[in-house]
Amino acid sequence: MLKQQAKLLNRISITIDGAMIIVALVLSYELVQSFSRRLAEFLDYTWILVVVLPVMLFLLGYFGIYDSMRTKSFASLVMDLLKVHLIGGIITTSCAFLLHSGEFSRIYMVTFFACSLVLMAAAKGLVKLLLRYLRRRGYNSRHILIVGSGERAAKFAHIIMEHADWGLVIAGIVGPPASGDEPGIPDCPRLGGFDELIDICKRNMIDEVIFSLPRESLALVDNSLSVLQEMGVVVRMVIDLYDVPAARKELTMFHNDIPILTYHCKAFDAGQLFLKRCLDILGAVVGLVITALLFPFIALAIKLESSGPLFFSQKRVGENGRSFTCWKFRSMRVDAEEHKKDLMDRNEMQGAMFKVKDDPRITRVGRFLRKTSMDELPQFWNVLSGEMSLVGTRPPTPDEVEAYQNWHRKRICIKPGITGLWQVSGRNKIQDFDEVARLDIAYIEQWSLWLDIKLICRTIWVVLAAGQVRDERAPSRII
Repeated sequence: MLKQQAKLLNRISITIDGAMIIVALVLSYELVQSFSRRLAEFLDYTWILVVVLPVMLFLLGYFGIYDSMRTKSFASLVMDLLKVHLIGGIITTSCAFLLHSGEFSRIYMVTFFACSLVLMAAAKGLVKLLLRYLRRRGYNSRHILIVGSGERAAKFAHIIMEHADWGLVIAGIVGPPASGDEPGIPDCPRLGGFDELIDICKRNMIDEVIFSLPRESLALVDNSLSVLQEMGVVVRMVIDLYDVPAARKELTMFHNDIPILTYHCKAFDAGQLFLKRCLDILGAVVGLVITALLFPFIALAIKLESSGPLFFSQKRVGENGRSFTCWKFRSMRVDAEEHKKDLMDRNEMQGAMFKVKDDPRITRVGRFLRKTSMDELPQFWNVLSGEMSLVGTRPPTPDEVEAYQNWHRKRICIKPGITGLWQVSGRNKIQDFDEVARLDIAYIEQWSLWLDIKLICRTIWVVLAAGQVRDERAPSRII
């Protein structure tokens, strides 16, 4: 019954969202038309629904908007909606420009997504307030029985009791009697021992049984799990995991049969990697178009100053030790590699990285290219081919990786990027490779698609407004 109720609420939520998108389409048209009077007939814009409805509903589901909102704050809900509308706006606007460039109004599209965001946030806020009101009065609530004892079970119970608006009601605790060293849980009645669990579920209104037991007591679950499932009671387990600092834990089913507990250092899953790859492809295409426009001028400047190839390539280390050829416009003399060893005593960086102020190998044109980051434009090809990402960690050379400490290697567990957290964090002031590694690892552990978008925007701002993403003191990416 409760599952059917959840499905019904999901369908209602999807219907409301679809209605809000349609209302936003009409409202934004009226707003823009009232100010500009330059839009075509409204029916000429209804084709947008063919693209925006499936895209937005997919993204709403992907970002968990249709999951249970019991434990989700309104602020986090709005942030998820903002991500949905930003990504949906990019996808929809791109499709709109390609399919109907003649009828494409940027102001209308921006206004439409702004209205949609406000309307959806308002609708979901009202639904959340209504459900909170009903749950505080006993409607749409779930009665749970906690099986266990100790600090972990007490913490779980306290979190539930602190959030009455979630609609979770603790029917009681099942476990050993509290000893002098282990106090009971206040406001949680003890209903009996482990051996009475099935009878307790029969005598009381129980929707879910939550096992919160230490690893050595998990054998107790085997005696009850099959019976509880036979009775139709939902069973959940608070797993007492092996604690690995800074590791993310994920419980999955291998081939839908074998449960596997995974510890990993990065936040990416298959869906997130797909969206990141879509962003990379879109950015790489735009970057290569810009490269093509600037290529004649850059090529002419390089050739007029010095003879030699236009491009410079070097082997770099990518994701988990994969090697690839990284490309850039040549900004140094042709014999730069042979003279690198002569400059090692001037290296300003501590650790596995090379950085020299006023590097004599850099040409005058190369100095300008580095200052404006135009020397890295060919790396958009590396992004398009999947060897790099728009945002990631600096791609190291093989000899740098050989000098890494164990914890340094975490920075190469993802694809390297054209820009990243280190590149927009005043990198010309950093003289310790350990600090570079810490910034890269912070990016890996805190990654989100929204973080990538923010870093791309910061990079564009620094390049255009300040021109200091790359400067004379910045370490060479390809040396």
